[in-house]
Amino acid sequence: MIKTFGQAPPPPTFFEKLKDGLSKTTGALGESITGIFTRKKLDAATLGELEDALIRADMGAAQAANLSAAVGSGRYDKEISEGEIKSILADEITKLLSPVQKPLDIDSTKKPFVILVAGVNGTGKTTTIGKIAKRLTGQGLKLVLAAGDTFRAAAIEQLQVWGQRTGAEVIARGAGADAAGLAFDAIERARATKADVVLIDTAGRLQNKAGLMAELEKIARVIKKLDPTAPHAALLILDATTGQNAISQVEAFRAAVPLTGLVMTKLDGTAKGGILVALAARFGLPIHFIGVGEGVEDLQPFVAADFARALTGAS
Repeated sequence: MIKTFGQAPPPPTFFEKLKDGLSKTTGALGESITGIFTRKKLDAATLGELEDALIRADMGAAQAANLSAAVGSGRYDKEISEGEIKSILADEITKLLSPVQKPLDIDSTKKPFVILVAGVNGTGKTTTIGKIAKRLTGQGLKLVLAAGDTFRAAAIEQLQVWGQRTGAEVIARGAGADAAGLAFDAIERARATKADVVLIDTAGRLQNKAGLMAELEKIARVIKKLDPTAPHAALLILDATTGQNAISQVEAFRAAVPLTGLVMTKLDGTAKGGILVALAARFGLPIHFIGVGEGVEDLQPFVAADFARALTGAS
């Protein structure tokens, strides 16, 4: 007798992973909405409680007030279901996030296209560079990776592993080498080999450390000696679990280098997923990618509507 076995279930989609990853935020928000709307009618008290729930999800006081006001608009003292509330919130959050939903575009007239990547310690910066490199090489682009996090030997080794995985050349020096000089060498090498893109890793630095921020400014200055228009993109990698602290990080890094976009990592397993809403409203910087796991496929382009639905638990 021949035994037959069922097919393995298909792997989860990124939206399913995003929904699962944001479950802590969604769960806390959903519980609040369930508790608030047992009274069934929208009044000042229920809207005030909704506003508090949105603040607890790290959306920021101003956006929480705007969103709760949008929910109440034209519906005051009317019966409303929990599902309707989630749907309205998802629509309003989508409107707010849509302007920052922008892909990372590589301008082929800039060759090499120089991408400077910054962030505080522990945001997953080097791993994110590797995942972006994998995506770009998959598009047929030739890359040079600059191991500019010269403070950590492990970061240099990590980038070299990504170089092997992606077929990108890695320019590296020993730990403690001058990061600005290394970035300069990487761009020169990219020019010599006709590479399309240079991705420059930098040391993780706390936003309140003036010396390290000055080094980041120096890297950007040195790059301009080779190409006055570079860096063509300056990405800040943010860790979703830091919540409202992400705002001060954007402010500090933007003062050091002209940021062109954000990447939000570690959205899986945090109850602070709403911080993306606060960042979009405050800075209006493009959000290129979001990450919900360790795998290469777990970093994907940001889609406002999908994020809003996953965040609110809307069907």
